[in-house]
Amino acid sequence: MAKMATEKKTRRPRRSFTDEFKQGAVTLVLDEKKGIAETARNLDLSESLLRSWVKQAEANRSGGKTGLTTEERAELARLRRENKVLKMERDILKKAAVDSSGRCNRCYKWALRRCVDGATWTSRVDGTTEEAALGQMAAGPVPERDRSVAG
Repeated sequence: MAKMATEKKTRRPRRSFTDEFKQGAVTLVLDEKKGIAETARNLDLSESLLRSWVKQAEANRSGGKTGLTTEERAELARLRRENKVLKMERDILKKAAVDSSGRCNRCYKWALRRCVDGATWTSRVDGTTEEAALGQMAAGPVPERDRSVAG
C-alpha cells in the first residue's frame, strides 16, 4: 500500500489523430453498429473521446438537428472572438472619451438639463451657459490638439 501511495501515475503523452482515423472510428460505431466501449478498447481510445467524435458526426449528418455542426461550431467560435475584440475596442473608446481636463464627453448631457424653474443657468463644470453648450454641440466635436507641437 505504501508503495502505491508514493508512486505517481504517469500521464500518457497527448496524442493527435488524423481526420481519416476519426472518421473510421465513427464509422465503426454508427454504420457498423459496434459499441462505443468495445470500439474504444480496440482502438486504444478513451470512451469519452470516441463518444465526442460520434456526437459531432451525428450532428453533422443530421444537419444540426442533434447539435451544432462543425461549421456552426467554427462560426460560433469566430463570433465569440469577434465579440471579445469589439468589447475591448468599446472599452478603449470609453476611456478615450475623457478629455485632457478629466471631464467626460457625457458632461454636456448634464449641462443641457434645465433647472426645475426653467431659469437660464451656467454649467457647474466649466461655467458655460446653456446657449454656449448648445452652440458647441451644434458645431460638432472639438478637434484634437496636436500634441507633437510644444506649447
